[in-house]
Amino acid sequence: MKALILVGGYGTRLRPLTFSVPKPLVPFANLPIISHQIEALVKVGVKKIVLAVNVQPEAMLAFLKEAEKKYGIEIVCSQEDVPMGTAGPLALARAHLTQDNEPFFMFNSDVICDFPLADTLAFHKAHGGEGTILVTEVQDPSKYGVVLSAADGQIQQFIEKPQVFVSNKINAGIYLFNVDILKRIELKPTSIERDIFPLIAKDQKLYSRVLQGYWMDIGQPKDYLSGQVLHLAYVRKTSPEQLAAGGQDTGIVGNVLIHPSAKIGQGALLGPDVVVGEGVVVEAGARVKRSTLLAKAHVKAHALVSSSIIGWSSTIGSHARVTDSTLGEDVSVANEIAIENVQVCPHKGIGANVAGQIIM
Repeated sequence: MKALILVGGYGTRLRPLTFSVPKPLVPFANLPIISHQIEALVKVGVKKIVLAVNVQPEAMLAFLKEAEKKYGIEIVCSQEDVPMGTAGPLALARAHLTQDNEPFFMFNSDVICDFPLADTLAFHKAHGGEGTILVTEVQDPSKYGVVLSAADGQIQQFIEKPQVFVSNKINAGIYLFNVDILKRIELKPTSIERDIFPLIAKDQKLYSRVLQGYWMDIGQPKDYLSGQVLHLAYVRKTSPEQLAAGGQDTGIVGNVLIHPSAKIGQGALLGPDVVVGEGVVVEAGARVKRSTLLAKAHVKAHALVSSSIIGWSSTIGSHARVTDSTLGEDVSVANEIAIENVQVCPHKGIGANVAGQIIM
């Protein structure tokens, strides 16, 4: 089996983190975002993955070589000279996807969930249609395009941002297609959601399957942290040994994932919903909650980090407060400084209180 992942371009929604690494390589729960997807695909038997990319930075190419060895699969890049939308990349990668007649998966690169791919494959083969879309239920469907399906999952209609309730199921960005879909797609910029799916649905060959587990598009910092909460809860249910041991007098509250190389000082309190990366230092008395500390970040004594992403090798000064913020690589926040709702580009120093700004 094969898969195509829409990697996209410059990751503007996830800045300032993507100023330092390509979006697929931004860590999520101490693994590159794309590694979560690759591992799920490997488990279901995928042997070749095509990455639809606009740019191929050296960091990405180096990661792909390592991933091929680690997972024992083939990973190739299909590079677009111009943006090809969400369907055009399928036509561009046609030669890779049609080497046999097996169905193939397609992912949006920002999606994190429990990836029920084996069940999806069984459902797809059973209904005999051309494509399967995973859908997820949301509380406010008026923000999204919703999917209307019959009881057996056959998709009847797509409705964009409905103002009256018709369905609470939205496209989750994970698909399974027969190779026949490639006959519908020309080599030009095309939207699979607007241009291709309605045609397949009209032919009664497109089906939906509801995701029963968690799901989140983590392509921007606020949703990244929301997805982290959901993911850590999933880890608690499926692999609790990966999380730090909590309980009275342990300095751990709720779900906390700590890299073995991290150093946590006496009296520091972490959690709930915290990820601590490789080589991170959290000094005595510091408080970290609902946040990510990327590799080699340093939180000094009695500092507070809340609902924030702290970039690689960044330093939070003692008694400083960082809330609702995203710090890029190598950012320094001085002692006793408070920042709130701030985005800080790499290699900057913050020496005064700041709120609601982008620090360039």
